[in-house]
Amino acid sequence: MSVTQQAIDEIKGMIIRGELRPGDRLPKEADLAGRLGLSRNSLREAVRALTLIRILETRQGDGTYVTSLEPDILLETISFVADFHQDRTLLHVLEVRRMLESSAAALAAQHATEEELEALATLVSEMDACETVEAFVENDLAFHRTIAVASRNPVLASLLDSFSSRTSRARVWRGVTQAGAIEQTKADHQAIYAALLHRRVDIAAGLSIAHVSSVEAWLEHALEAADDEAPESAAA
Repeated sequence: MSVTQQAIDEIKGMIIRGELRPGDRLPKEADLAGRLGLSRNSLREAVRALTLIRILETRQGDGTYVTSLEPDILLETISFVADFHQDRTLLHVLEVRRMLESSAAALAAQHATEEELEALATLVSEMDACETVEAFVENDLAFHRTIAVASRNPVLASLLDSFSSRTSRARVWRGVTQAGAIEQTKADHQAIYAALLHRRVDIAAGLSIAHVSSVEAWLEHALEAADDEAPESAAA
């Protein structure tokens, strides 16, 4: 184990043990290095690494603090990774999203409040008023985000937000190129909402799986078609 990794583990251990809590300021560099038996250079490298993954934050002229450690902050690095997922790798993203959406819908069927159900009803009713594919996709994202929040699992909601928002470009592409895609999405959302409204856990989960699976199937077909056309384009 490198000295820097040892320093990272020591600081993480302090947080896990409750010696450092969300929002706490780290002791002065010299004091903390001496306490942990580390060099100041190793400590700086550890702080830099933990800052990159949002466990710590450095405030100019004020010191280094433990972040709030909320899931949306800690999982932000997943969004960064998902930004690089293109083309066929996006199929893997959708596969993960399919599993997460199913779990979120099942939990939302149990825990959604009346206000959240009303918000979903409003989003469903507003789908017909969307004048562009982009506006429709925004409605779609809001629908799934509301369900994720209604699951009452903040980690699951953060994961879903990370992956779901990163597939928005594919959703626009599908809406423009696939006949009937928008109408199918409307029908899917209406069915999922009805299952949530009637607290049908199994149906809500199953419908969510089918909903995301249809996007997976379309994307796989679209990528295969693009591969078939590529040699012809090159020859031309």
